[in-house]
Amino acid sequence: MEIIGETLRNPVTNGRKAAPARLGAIAVVGLGYWGPNWVRNLNHLGCAERVIACDLDAGRRERIAQLYPNTKTTSHFDRALADPEVEGVIIATPVGTHYEMARRALEADKSVLVEKPLATSPAEATDLVELARDRGRVLMVGHTFEYSAPVVKLRDIVASGELGEIFYISSTRANLGLLQHDVNVAWDLAVHDISIILMAMGQVPEAVSCHGESHYRRGIEDVALLTLHFPRGVLAFIHVSWLDPNKIRRTTVVGSRKMLVYDDTAPQEKIRVYDKRVDVQRYYDTFGDFQYSYRQGDIQIPRIDETEPLRLECEHFVDCIRNGATPRTDGLSGLRVVSVLHAASLSLRNGGRMTAVEIPPVGAL
Repeated sequence: MEIIGETLRNPVTNGRKAAPARLGAIAVVGLGYWGPNWVRNLNHLGCAERVIACDLDAGRRERIAQLYPNTKTTSHFDRALADPEVEGVIIATPVGTHYEMARRALEADKSVLVEKPLATSPAEATDLVELARDRGRVLMVGHTFEYSAPVVKLRDIVASGELGEIFYISSTRANLGLLQHDVNVAWDLAVHDISIILMAMGQVPEAVSCHGESHYRRGIEDVALLTLHFPRGVLAFIHVSWLDPNKIRRTTVVGSRKMLVYDDTAPQEKIRVYDKRVDVQRYYDTFGDFQYSYRQGDIQIPRIDETEPLRLECEHFVDCIRNGATPRTDGLSGLRVVSVLHAASLSLRNGGRMTAVEIPPVGAL
């Protein structure tokens, strides 16, 4: 399966220093759950002369106006697109609207950041990638965890070979709520784990199998288990749920030499590397001589200097617009994740049958 390009392994700023010039204006569309966090970071960073916040709900607009008096609010998306000073648009609306709104922004010659997932199908994601390329605009997807210091550390440890040959990855992301109305739990929560696992593995799985069940809304699964099948027999298990009594954000990477646990809910020490493994006696004459030995070594806790991932993501988007750079989580990254989710959806509708991950070709890149 396709090996993910080097852009995935670049540092957040691709080694560049941020240009001092501020952008003319950035528009944030959607002020529900996540949009206000974008408005907050844009105001604190001061990376644009103006910040425009767009939402149909008057109460949400009023709240933003009270918190950030210098932010202009509007209910008209078209007005933001028609503003010649708007250089970037951040779309934080419901998933079903991502494609249409991102396409309209790109057609208006704006660079676009779309919250996860990029679109609801590989065909839509491919269209956005090609349109952004044709228009010469930045297309970025909000895979926020790829800007998290612990996740970057996890990727670096895996890439260094310290864990040895990767056997499998197990990830759990569960809590009580928030139940979504337009997408199931895989498209809402597993999208995070898929982006993290693809980042760590540096490649896309060959196939996916998925089981899930709906308990409250017919056709919208609130619990799901995905299995990602990578080359050389490497598996990744993802358990996601909106119906768990505990908030769990944990990823375990098991290698032939060491094992790593990333716990995002831990207040400190989010990454722990365990010097544990199973060894098989190399030579033996009889079955009675055969035995396993278990290594129980030290636990290493690497130092991690954390910065709010969304702040880094915000800075990166602005820097890419200024310099015409390719984002770490570019449109192709979004397409890969959407293609995995699409295969999982097909598997879910077919009783968990293993389904190939097919990534549509994107023009002549």
